[in-house]
Amino acid sequence: MMITILTLLFLNQFLIRNGNLLCSAFHQSHSFTRESIRKTDILKCSCENAPKNKACDRRSLFKSVSINVSSSAATAALISYPQQSNTLDSKSRTEGYGVQHTEREWSYMLSGKQYYVLRQGGTERPYSSILEGEERDGEYRCAGCGTPLFASKSKFHSGTGWPSFASPLAGVEIENVNPIQANLFGAEIRCRTCGGHLGDVFSDGILFVNTPAFLSGKRYCVDGAALIFHPANGGDDVNGDLPPPTKA
Repeated sequence: MMITILTLLFLNQFLIRNGNLLCSAFHQSHSFTRESIRKTDILKCSCENAPKNKACDRRSLFKSVSINVSSSAATAALISYPQQSNTLDSKSRTEGYGVQHTEREWSYMLSGKQYYVLRQGGTERPYSSILEGEERDGEYRCAGCGTPLFASKSKFHSGTGWPSFASPLAGVEIENVNPIQANLFGAEIRCRTCGGHLGDVFSDGILFVNTPAFLSGKRYCVDGAALIFHPANGGDDVNGDLPPPTKA
């Protein structure tokens, strides 16, 4: 059982690191979304303006593959934990949160990329955010409400194309799912103050040797557009919906 789970975790990391190759034909200029795809449509990833029932994201891509390759032991374990309690995917992004606005108000307050990620649960293209390469000391805050989410000391380069962190601050809310699902497929993370979608947390931190994630065992894979970086030296804030600087 443990061998199967570790195998799937390594497969997860392989897919994340090679996701650009798997979907390059479909994502030259588009983004992933959070909605799930059919198990047989692993490579039919859709762009931002595609119908919601045809789109995929980081977790659904891995989930589709792992279901097909998992052993009977892992399948049995998943069946024994069929329920999901308080799943954030179906939970309102407004009700119960301290900062609330109508969707019309959010659309005026946020940029297109910020709204797509924070309010619609979208997933940006890998390596599309300036914050993926940010290495200065500082704090990463919610682009929707300014809540502190991650400290720079927990940030590391995962090679996935998305800003990655080993641990969150108190402002991050984690989807409450059963342990099997959380370990194999990850869980959604949101801003605890405004309900904005941030990304996903995966339990493959041990694969990133010599990084903070190796010690925490977790990898918080965050969409840069959901963040604003506040430098510790008092410099200007950096919006994560900006693209990386063009290489000379």
